[in-house]
Formats: sequence, C-alpha cells, structure tokens
Amino acid sequence: MDVGNPFVNIAIFLAFVVVTLVIVVRVARGPRQAGDFYHGGRSFSGRQNGIAIAGDYLSAASFLGIAGAVAVYGYDGLLYSIGFLVAWLVALLLVAEPLRNTGKYTMADVLSFRMRQRPVRTAAAISTMAVSFFYLLAQMAGAGGLVALLLGVDDRLGQSLTIAVVGALMIVYVLVGGMKGTTWVQIIKAVLLIVGAGAMTVWVLVLNGGNLSTLLARAATDHPEGDRILEPMLQYGASGTTKLGFISLAIALVLGAAGLPHVLMRFYTVPTAREARRSVTWAIGLIGAFYLFTLILGFGAAYLVGTEEILAAPGGANSAAPALAYELGGVLLLGVIAAVAFATILAVVAGLTITAAASFAHDVYNGVLKRGQADPEKEVRVARVTAVVVGLVSILGGVLANGQNVAFLVSLAFAIAASANLPSILYSLYWRRFNTRGSVWSIYGGLGSALVLIVFSPVVTGTETSMVPGVDLAWFPLSNPALVSVPLGFFLGWLGTVTSHEDNALKSAEMEVRSLTGAGAERAVTH
Repeated sequence: MDVGNPFVNIAIFLAFVVVTLVIVVRVARGPRQAGDFYHGGRSFSGRQNGIAIAGDYLSAASFLGIAGAVAVYGYDGLLYSIGFLVAWLVALLLVAEPLRNTGKYTMADVLSFRMRQRPVRTAAAISTMAVSFFYLLAQMAGAGGLVALLLGVDDRLGQSLTIAVVGALMIVYVLVGGMKGTTWVQIIKAVLLIVGAGAMTVWVLVLNGGNLSTLLARAATDHPEGDRILEPMLQYGASGTTKLGFISLAIALVLGAAGLPHVLMRFYTVPTAREARRSVTWAIGLIGAFYLFTLILGFGAAYLVGTEEILAAPGGANSAAPALAYELGGVLLLGVIAAVAFATILAVVAGLTITAAASFAHDVYNGVLKRGQADPEKEVRVARVTAVVVGLVSILGGVLANGQNVAFLVSLAFAIAASANLPSILYSLYWRRFNTRGSVWSIYGGLGSALVLIVFSPVVTGTETSMVPGVDLAWFPLSNPALVSVPLGFFLGWLGTVTSHEDNALKSAEMEVRSLTGAGAERAVTH
C-alpha cells in the first residue's frame, strides 16, 4: 500500500521536532538541581500533570495498536481500550495519593521506606528497567511500522534506521530537558493526539450520518468475518487455551497501570497530594475520551480501508489509523496524523527513558553503591549516561520487535509491572507486617516468572509471527503470563513476609501516617 507523499509526511514531522526541541531548550534554561531533572521541580499543576500523564499513557499502543486491533478483531480489540482505562481506577483509588506522599523521586523510594535499603532498591531498579525495556520495545516497533507505511519502506534495514533516528531524538529530549522538558513534550503531544483523533472520529461519524449502528453494520458487511466482529471471542474463542489467554491479558491490563514506573514517577511532579489526585482525574477524563475514539476509528478503518488492505500494508495492523487518515483527508491529513503518531512515540519513549535513568542513578548508584551519600551533580550525570545506554539498548530491542502489534507488546510490559511491582507497592502501603524479605521475594518472583514465561511463550518462538521465527522453544501456551505471574507475585510477597521475623512497627506507623496525610513529605524532598 502506497500512502501519501513521503516528503509531506517528513516535512510535517520535522516541523514538530523543531518546535518541540525549541520548547525543551527554553523550559530547561536556568539553574538546575537534581530534583529538576527527576521531577521538574514539582512545578506542574494537577491539570498540567494530568494532560502530561495522558500524553505519557496514550502511547503508540493506544493510537496505532488499538485502532488496528479493533479493525481486525472488532469487539475483542476493544479489550485493550477497556482494560487500559479501568486500570486508572486502580491507580486513582489505591496508589496515586499515598505514593506521592511517601516517595521522593522513584517507585523504590516507597518500597524501601521501611525496609532495608540496598536489597529493595536494587530489586526495584531491576524491575523498573525490565518494564521500561518492554514498553520501549512497543514504541520502537510502532515507529518502525509507521515509517514503513509512510515512506513505503518495507525492508528491515530502512525500518531499523528509522528506529535508530527515533531513539536518538529520544536521548536528546531527555539529556536537554530532563523531566520538565519531557513533560512539556508530553502535554503538547497529548493535545495534538486527542484533537487529531477527535477530528477523525467526528469525520467518520459524519460519513455515517452520526449513527453508530450504521458504522458497525458497514464494518461488519465489509469484514471477512462478517457479524462476528461485533461479538466476543473472535480472537480469543478458538480453544480453552485462547480463552485463558483472554483472562490473562485482562488481568495484565487492569492491574498493570498502577505498577508502571514511568506513570508512577509522574505523581512526584506535582506539589501536593491534592494535585496528584486532581492530575489522575484529568488523566482519566482525557484517556477515557480517547479510548471512545478508538472504537470509531477501528471500525471506520475496517470498512473505509479494509481489513485485508490493512494487514497487507507495511506495519500490518499498526497501519490502520494512518491509512484511515489518508482515506479521509488525503496527503495533508495523513501528514498531520503521522506527525502526531511520531510525537506520541517520542513523548512516551522520553518518559520511559528518564524513568529508567532516574531509577538507576537514584536507586542503584546513590542508594546502593553510595549508600545515599552521592553528590547530586554526579548522580544526575550518571542518570544522563544511563539515558544514553537505555536509548541504545531500546534501539536494538525495537529492531527485534519490529512488526509485532504494539498494543500487544505493551500488554507484556503491563504484565511484568502487575507481577513485579504492584504486589510490593500495595503491601508496602497497606500491610504493616510487610518487610524486606517479602518485598524482595515479591519483586524478583513476579519479575522472574513473568520473564521466563514470556521467553518460552509463542511471543518469542514457535510461530511464524514470533519475534524469532524458525525456532520453537515455546512450552508455555499463553501469550501473556499475568494469569500465573501476578498471583505468584502476591503469594511470594506474603510468604516472604510471614517467614521473616523482621518487623519495624515504628517505621510502618510513620509510613502509614505519611501516606494518608502527607505529613513530612516535603521534608523528604528537601533533605
């Protein structure tokens, strides 16, 4: 499929890059301390942070992957939209406020608050790196698929070069702007994405007389599976194994967001707990509206573009939204939507990179190697070097994952976050008896089981669409490990705790008071 004019697409994209780089440079001016790199000086309001969270959360998986999943699988594709949105209720009700009250820069600040610092910080940093890596795989795969479509590049070398360019830009954003610059990129991107997707949604509805039933009927008529796309289990109903896979995916999506380090880190950029709650409320509203758009965009692409054409295009199912833009508005609209999609990828990978860099520098370098006594300037330098390393590793991983559905790849990151991070976070915040052994067992057990099950699943080997085709090492039948690894993470957290005699009642009481009231939170930041 040849879509649009490559020169127009690239020109609009470059214009966005230039504008955002100028903004990043401007907001990064002035004296900077460690806190400015990690949390932007806590200078963002709840509304600004909520928009930035939406920009961080609405990744290539949301715009490219979900629209493609709905176009190809119909009702089953909506599971991603519903799961991603419901996940925010878990974050709002259980995590956002107490996390912000208790922490300082990273997730490990909360997990290690009443534990032995070095083992817990090390475990939390390793988990953060793993989740960030899998999330980065999805964004890089989205970048490769998008450029393959827009430039007609269907060879691996051309797509690999594209992924390298995206990685290089990501490193520049983080090194120059830190969290403050990254946040403004995410705010701009969120506004562009929601406005662009909203305009396309209205356009599709107008073509169908404003009637959703007409849209669904046309999509069913033109789809190879007919009315089955309007019913559950087209993708997951083939056997008992696929139905279990459906349940596993749902667990990962609903529980994963509250354990994503790059989302949790955003709660530290606001000055008060009230603003943390307000930011999540804004995020839920914006994210919910966008996921309603994906319903219209997916079914619109199914009949205006055609499922077979989408799957045959470079990038496969990830090409549904750009191809729909071309059908609706020709070269110009495609160029704008392409720039928005690139903005989406750049903003999310910048957020992931700064999270991984902050976790290594703050938790491993400062907390473990320097025992909390590192010079702040040296710590930030370590974070910057780490950002470069993370960028290079993500480029290599993106080349390997190129061609996979980005929404599905993100679900793997959600599964790892729900398995390794969420049990320890919830136990730390709400169980006084929880201790170091429970935290370490929970993190390593959840992380290790999730990674092992992914490596030996059909995702990596065993099928023609696997990351490594031609090799069959798959003995775990499910594509998502959450059904096994999430309960295991919670169980190991409990088992490690009850088999240890460690019980720091005084520190547990302090954490409970701080998490519920915010008392002492500002002192933890300044000292």
